Amino acid sequence: MQMAFYFDQTRCTGCYTCYIACKEWHDIPAHSVQWLRIQETESGKYPDVFMSCTVSPCYHCVNPSCAEVCPTGCIAKRSQDGIVVVDREECLGKEACGQCLGACPYGAIQFRNKPDAKMEKCDFCLERLEEGRQPACVSSCPVRALDSGDIGELKVKYGKYGVVKTGPGLTYDKKNRPAFVIGVKYANSSYKRV
Repeated sequence: MQMAFYFDQTRCTGCYTCYIACKEWHDIPAHSVQWLRIQETESGKYPDVFMSCTVSPCYHCVNPSCAEVCPTGCIAKRSQDGIVVVDREECLGKEACGQCLGACPYGAIQFRNKPDAKMEKCDFCLERLEEGRQPACVSSCPVRALDSGDIGELKVKYGKYGVVKTGPGLTYDKKNRPAFVIGVKYANSSYKRV
């Protein structure tokens, strides 16, 4: 099993509810790390303009480079669900190591701005999953642009969609293989939203 996020960019309004829900659930201060980021993409010239948002949590890659370079093994991929977890007690910290920071092609690795900062990132809201609930970002989305589950089930559920190699705000890394299902219709078409 490989847990993954699904994102339908055609539904996303850029309201940042998922971002706020993530910070609130994990008790992350406002001007601190961002376990979930929103990438805004603007292109075109008036009157033919394009604006979109892409949700960027940790994509819990199939082959995570962050785990590969970690000298202590504090970053691991869980065999039961493919979620990439961090044992922050074992992390050497940004000042002593920080190798994971440069290894992640998606900027999911975060360190707070303090001398003893340890690596942190999206953990797929493990405590919520254990209770049978969706991650905070998914359950908070007012337009249902987000979903999560086993990547195979997500592909079946959203049959007209699939894993794309590129799209607004996303570049597919062949080595890491992000567990992220995203709508194809805008990535390979002339879909525009103003």
